[in-house]
Amino acid sequence: MNIMDFNVKKLAADAGTFLSRAVQFTEEKLGQAEKTELDAHLENLLSKAECTKIWTEKIMKQTEVLLQPNPNARIEEFVYEKLDRKAPSRINNPELLGQYMIDAGTEFGPGTAYGNALIKCGETQKRIGTADRELIQTSALNFLTPLRNFIEGDYKTIAKERKLLQNKRLDLDAAKTRLKKAKTAETRASQLNATRLEGDNIMIWAEEVTKSEQELRITQSEFDRQAEITRLLLEGISSTHAHHLRCLNDFVEAQMTYYAQCYQYMLDLQKQLGRCFPSNYHCNNNQTSVAPISSAASSNVIGSSSLTPTSGLVITTPSNLIDLKECSGSRKARVLYDYDAANSSELSLLADEVITVFSVIGMDSDWLMGERGNQKGRVPITYLELLN
Repeated sequence: MNIMDFNVKKLAADAGTFLSRAVQFTEEKLGQAEKTELDAHLENLLSKAECTKIWTEKIMKQTEVLLQPNPNARIEEFVYEKLDRKAPSRINNPELLGQYMIDAGTEFGPGTAYGNALIKCGETQKRIGTADRELIQTSALNFLTPLRNFIEGDYKTIAKERKLLQNKRLDLDAAKTRLKKAKTAETRASQLNATRLEGDNIMIWAEEVTKSEQELRITQSEFDRQAEITRLLLEGISSTHAHHLRCLNDFVEAQMTYYAQCYQYMLDLQKQLGRCFPSNYHCNNNQTSVAPISSAASSNVIGSSSLTPTSGLVITTPSNLIDLKECSGSRKARVLYDYDAANSSELSLLADEVITVFSVIGMDSDWLMGERGNQKGRVPITYLELLN
């Protein structure tokens, strides 16, 4: 019975406090009650914390979109995270494309130019997929996790203490309002004629003033204490910024590593594909143009290819080839790229080997006759570099 009475009294007290705060808040909004303003330093700290929270959330969410563009995959990862379970490993888009290319190249035949190129492209795409996976893991650990810890940890604590500060302020202002009303009533009663009844009223209001003053001192002390707690927490935002700066640097380094890896992979692929293209090949690019070759460069090169980001792959036939085909002599030439003979009339080539070449009357302009020991056959001129 005593426990029940205690619970009822506590419930009634809590309800009274809540009602008092609600009345005070409403009157403040209507301009019918005064409001205790926080000091400028604390207001600035509160504004800084709120600004930090808003932009941290935006940066975190957009980073998640950057690292994982698929919204369904992000939702799935979120669910697994809330269930405290590890999300199943899935193949990413570059890896999937790479596997398709490898399978297609195998189907078309690794010995064909197109099949060989598909396999090389597929292997590069899979390496890019692996680098992409490493970027996501590193960024999630070193960048996203600290940001999320701030939103779900530190800022929640700040928000809780800020709410307590708001309640303490409402209690303080409500106590100020009650004291003001009690003093006004006491003054009005003292101004009336001193009858016995009115004398009793003066005593009642004097007791109410004393009680209100005591309540005001208590609420003021509680408000000051909560303001100090909140201030100490908010001053930690500067340390949070310093920590997030280090995390941002880690994120930038992870991106730098990723893009450097991708660049190197594509550079290697570009060199490999240079050996797979047939002569006079032009990329399917509207900006493709034949790059002119200076006379100094053409004096040493029988066939050359150039690959630039805007012009694509261009293979040209220099003027000294015409001179070689018109003469009856032979010259030494270095092989630029590997070449697999398509039939018995052609000669297979290995990169960097030196062979003898000469022209044959009536042969196609894109070909020369090559000779290596007892082996002889046609060779594409774009795979050769003329030696002095």
